[in-house]
Amino acid sequence: MEEHDTIEESSVRLVGSSGSGSDSRWVDGAELDLESLSLSLLTGNEGREGYGSMRRRLVKKPKRVDSLDGEAMEIAGAHGHHSKDQTMWHTIALAFQTLGVVYGDMGTSPLYVFSDVFSKVSIESDVDILGALSLVMYTIALLPLAKYVFVVLKANDNGEGGTFALYSLICRYANVNLLPNRQAADEYISSFRLKLPTPELERALNIKETLERRSSLKTLLLLLVLMGTSMIIGDGILTPAISGAVVIISIFMLVALFSIQQFGTGKVGFMFAPVLALWFFSLGSIGIYNLVKHDITVLRALNPAYIYFFFKKNSKDAWSALGGCVLCITGAEAMFADLGHFSVRAIQIAFTCVVFPCLLLAYMGQAAYLMKHPDSAERIFYDSVPDALFWPVFVIATLAAMIASQAMISATFSCVKQSMALGCFPRLKIIHTSRRQMGQIYIPVMNWFLMIMCILVVAIFQSTTDIANAYGIAEVGVMIVSTTLVTLVMLLIWQTNLFLAVFFPLVFGSVELIYLSAVLSKIKEGGWLPLAFAACFLSVMYTWNYGSVLKYRSEVRGKISMDLMHELGLTLGTERVPGIGLLYNELVQGIPSSFGQFLLGLPAIHSTIVFVCIKYVPVPVVPKEERFLFRRLCPKDYHMFRCVARYGYKDVRKEDHRAFEQLLAESLEKFLRKEALDLALEGSMNELDFDSVSLLRSRNSGPPPAGGGNGDLRIPLMHDQRLEEAGTSTSEEAASALPSGLMSLDEDPSLEYELSALREAMDSGFTYMLAHGEVRAKKNSFFFKKLVINYFYGFLRRNCRAGAANMRVPHMNIIRVGMTYMV
Repeated sequence: MEEHDTIEESSVRLVGSSGSGSDSRWVDGAELDLESLSLSLLTGNEGREGYGSMRRRLVKKPKRVDSLDGEAMEIAGAHGHHSKDQTMWHTIALAFQTLGVVYGDMGTSPLYVFSDVFSKVSIESDVDILGALSLVMYTIALLPLAKYVFVVLKANDNGEGGTFALYSLICRYANVNLLPNRQAADEYISSFRLKLPTPELERALNIKETLERRSSLKTLLLLLVLMGTSMIIGDGILTPAISGAVVIISIFMLVALFSIQQFGTGKVGFMFAPVLALWFFSLGSIGIYNLVKHDITVLRALNPAYIYFFFKKNSKDAWSALGGCVLCITGAEAMFADLGHFSVRAIQIAFTCVVFPCLLLAYMGQAAYLMKHPDSAERIFYDSVPDALFWPVFVIATLAAMIASQAMISATFSCVKQSMALGCFPRLKIIHTSRRQMGQIYIPVMNWFLMIMCILVVAIFQSTTDIANAYGIAEVGVMIVSTTLVTLVMLLIWQTNLFLAVFFPLVFGSVELIYLSAVLSKIKEGGWLPLAFAACFLSVMYTWNYGSVLKYRSEVRGKISMDLMHELGLTLGTERVPGIGLLYNELVQGIPSSFGQFLLGLPAIHSTIVFVCIKYVPVPVVPKEERFLFRRLCPKDYHMFRCVARYGYKDVRKEDHRAFEQLLAESLEKFLRKEALDLALEGSMNELDFDSVSLLRSRNSGPPPAGGGNGDLRIPLMHDQRLEEAGTSTSEEAASALPSGLMSLDEDPSLEYELSALREAMDSGFTYMLAHGEVRAKKNSFFFKKLVINYFYGFLRRNCRAGAANMRVPHMNIIRVGMTYMV
């Protein structure tokens, strides 16, 4: 970003332990250690804000509470990663659900893997069968088991998985987000869990600095993440389409499948899990039966040398057969992408104890049958089923094939939600379907879009072989993106030994690239489809992110200066009438230009103005007691404040506006009391010696955190309500540290005047002030930029979820003003 786009306004920073809000403290201005505090006391140099008010340097440790999000208070596990601490029985129940949601896709792969493989390689000897079996077995053992279960699942973002979860994790450790709204205060959200690279590990520091310094690397990283997400959405289209054999039946099944998504992942999982459990039991049982009855010597395929013999005998045909072999791991990415719906332990237990052994037995049984009946390769699954069990297994297989696509449908919902929160997807309506698992969501627009696209794919291709060719490219592409991002996490965040960090992409990346080379050869046979889907979604997501970044930079450049506010005076150049105006904007600092339009267009302005910024930070969940930052803008008599409401990409925003208004007013009142107390304490600072200040710091704040950093908004709104329930308050605790001659807060006339003005404004009601902005490229911009911004991005903005609906504000109390942002 250009230098003039940087945000220079001094601000407030919340500093605290990453583990608990109770150990936090809050100061205004630059972070002070003991030495700097001593120096400021000795020299008497007190910094000042632009409008002349004192900076508060007293340290305290108020407990904080979420004051704006009423819905989050009702949801169990609102602390994000703490919700993952579950009993063993609950974990087992979740593991059972994963069978119906996560593993349906991979579980139904025995229906078509060997059929596809042996359509490229004819069975002429035992080497063909044993080589194909060995290839399938080691592919499952290497990628889903070794890579995902033991490595990738550990790279979760506080229990959330997927490419955007990895991206948000990287964004927290290196400032690579293209949207310049990061604040130092964000690093002290407990769910950040930041452990910055230590000075001894120069490698991690060099990587971090390189990523932050080069904008081209930031863009490349974002494009990589968007490509992976686009392919996951493409999987969500192709997976349901590959599940059926007859076009009419497939379309009917697709309509039924997408129609029940509105009931939520939990209910769908419990409904589907028994069917898939019975399916895996059938796979294992039939596999054992075929092994014992036909040829148990296929266990020789455990020797990986047969893979070499397979390629030596069939050469190019064997390489082409890899496109069919890769279908045995379809849905492996769902193990990570669906993590937010369940838990790491549940997914690991289900795979290692049920899915993996049953799949191995199924493929071994089919190979044993082929040893005796090599002509059955085209219909190997159904031919290998014992005659007495054919129809029951046929029914179960049909149901399992329909359920198989649930994994990628759920993964698509999760990825879209994450990308929306991180500013990379147009706003859509999101319905949270579970109060216990916050990651279980339903997105109506995406659901019906996926259904329509699936029906079109089935109707156009009419062949599962062609769809399988397309599906392989999407699956392997997502795996390569995950391998790249996890490698970066290992180097930057885990600070893994260099040998292990290189070994991971060298082994898994090499295997995935080999598979990619095989499936890319099928571009003309249907492989173009996932590339087309990925290109479309990539264009949408990158355009939305690009336009949003340009719009934000335009707002930063157009901020109203404090000098102009001082010139306007207390009345702001108009009449001030009782009431509270909530002006929604995207700036985390400064006064937005839209406020100037309101001053010009309205005959009067509210007596109290609060600039509300809804901001998403790269964490899954912001604990409710750490969500809101609050500060004063301009001198006291202006009655202007800023509130930054921070949300994670899994957080629920569904507030009742009356509760919102009440809690905001209460928060504002508490903030005013804290501010008055701080000013009173600051007045007595010169009467305290350095030892007293040090004692007060240690009692109220704990040890200062390492690092520090320069100003951002850092003052929490409210202290913990539990303190009130216990009959104590932060003000009372701090008051005990005041000199006996200091005026009580209850006797402070300026505080009482401001509180009475706030109550009068509350009685007059709240008004929501929204800017309806149009983004246009500057006249001297390149033609392509004008095309993207004026037409493509403009079309997305006009057709996405409207600002008022997205922020859930009452339509009767809205005032809008038109804005044009030239970017």
